[in-house]
Amino acid sequence: MNLGVGVIGTGAIGEDHIRRITDVITGAEVVALSDINAEHAKKVAATYGAKFYATSEEVIKAPEVDAIVIASWDPTHAQYVIASINAGKFVLCEKPLATSAEDCKKIVEAEIAGKKQLVQVGFMRRFDRGYKQLKSVIDNGKIGQPLMLHCVHRNRVSGPKHTTEMNINNSVIHEIDVLRWLLGEEYKTAQVLVPKSSRLAKNGLRDPQIVLLETQSGVRIDVESFVNCQYGYDVQCEIVGETGTVRLPDPANVVVRSQGVRFYEIFPDWSDRFIEAYDTEFQHWVDAVKQGLVKGPTAWDGYVACITADACTEAREKGTIVPITVPECPPFYQ
Repeated sequence: MNLGVGVIGTGAIGEDHIRRITDVITGAEVVALSDINAEHAKKVAATYGAKFYATSEEVIKAPEVDAIVIASWDPTHAQYVIASINAGKFVLCEKPLATSAEDCKKIVEAEIAGKKQLVQVGFMRRFDRGYKQLKSVIDNGKIGQPLMLHCVHRNRVSGPKHTTEMNINNSVIHEIDVLRWLLGEEYKTAQVLVPKSSRLAKNGLRDPQIVLLETQSGVRIDVESFVNCQYGYDVQCEIVGETGTVRLPDPANVVVRSQGVRFYEIFPDWSDRFIEAYDTEFQHWVDAVKQGLVKGPTAWDGYVACITADACTEAREKGTIVPITVPECPPFYQ
């Protein structure tokens, strides 16, 4: 029997998830959806045979909906996640879980009060083939203990509503989560350096930015965030260990030799670069929900990521090194 999924948000990523659930993975179908842009949402509903609801609250309460996917505007995430918890329904929420650590804490408290884990956060990089290879190398001790990580997160161009804060809480938050997962430890301090800004960064956007993190054991991490690099969507990660290094592979693509040049294509956007990771993430989520379980990144992971992102934002604005204080993980999430 298929899992009945309700989708909140039918923008670019929401509509892509609806396509994914309908055409790519198995065991689920989109039965209901809503979006603030009702006209577009109705067209999506008609295309995929789902029922349009005027409000997201109606989607959450709909009897045909077994689980929720939240792909709406970031500031709405917390309210819809909590409403899903209160309705007793599993929910996959796109990152960030909320726009502040305080709102994430409310989600964690609501889930603990309900006595059942229901929330998974859309940190899809944990499901990416390359990142899983990195983790295998680290866990098997092939390069000794990690000492340093050098990372890059570049977008071709920023969206019209992109802000300086979003470089961290909407882009680097992926590195914040996946690097914590790779290393298996918490962060200790954050610092953010702001180099000379690109002339192509509009509306006062401070871009690029360099995020410097230190873990509890002293591993040093640098992450370049550059959302107007112009040439494509480029994610890189190199881990330097005691006895060797390991580097995230570029996505598989054909190598062309033509007119005296050897080259391969760099994907233009995140949706192309991580399409397989998204597919794997959603199949994993559906299979787990059918077992009554959460097996991916939890609400606690989303909370820790937001704590770290908030510390990075404070560090950038103050121009100082800021300590990152993560509460002890409740037994509920261990």
